[in-house]
Amino acid sequence: MLTTMMMSRRTILRGLGGGAALTLLPRPLAAAVSGPAASAAESTAMPVVVELFTSQGCSSCPPADALLHELAERPDVLALSLPVDYWDYLGWKDTLASPSNTRRQKTYAANMGARTVYTPQMVINGMEDVVGSRRGEVTGAIEAQQSRPPSEVVPVSLTQDGNSVQISVGANPLIGNVEATLWMVYFEDQATVEIKRGENRGRELSYTNVVRDMVPIGMWKGEPLHMEVAMESLASPGYDGCALILQTDGQGPILGAAKLDM
Repeated sequence: MLTTMMMSRRTILRGLGGGAALTLLPRPLAAAVSGPAASAAESTAMPVVVELFTSQGCSSCPPADALLHELAERPDVLALSLPVDYWDYLGWKDTLASPSNTRRQKTYAANMGARTVYTPQMVINGMEDVVGSRRGEVTGAIEAQQSRPPSEVVPVSLTQDGNSVQISVGANPLIGNVEATLWMVYFEDQATVEIKRGENRGRELSYTNVVRDMVPIGMWKGEPLHMEVAMESLASPGYDGCALILQTDGQGPILGAAKLDM
């Protein structure tokens, strides 16, 4: 994790899965955002982050996968699919799952006081979980998060500018003494898989915004943050899009988010 004081040199950060690398362009960075970047950050409305923990080996998951696809079409929602690997023992190894997704779900479970994990589970803004196939509960949780007071939200923007991407995180003195990590999330827009064994045997299932890597690129401590990233470093993993998530340390509430299609 880097602070703004450490970003004046060319730096490459590698993700949790070891796949994606992020190149920060060598440029002096001020401690605060000013000018157009600050205006863009301040005017950016936070999309509600919906994380779906799913599995190709779970017969209850396809309806939730379909619902996530619908949510991904909404501009006010950042919908992410995180396939987990603990159903592989049923006879089909999930081709999109990763241990890091499973660890993330287990951390949420511990934070929320749950004794176990399950699929399909949707976690909303890192604060509330619902069964991912229950449309009414999912939309209700999203609407509840959209009414969060300004004191709980931090403006985040992710904007392409030629061969570079401008990243801005605003300030929020109302939040208090909170530290958060800024994560770059890489995902595939769509993935279709033919399931040959297990509970979903014989079905062809589609997945949306499948998370492939998460890279910590900065620490936020209440002050504005701005950085410039080479566009080629975002495209190099071969994924379709990326997003920013500002999440309180310990994988707590998500304070801000933004998405960039590549």
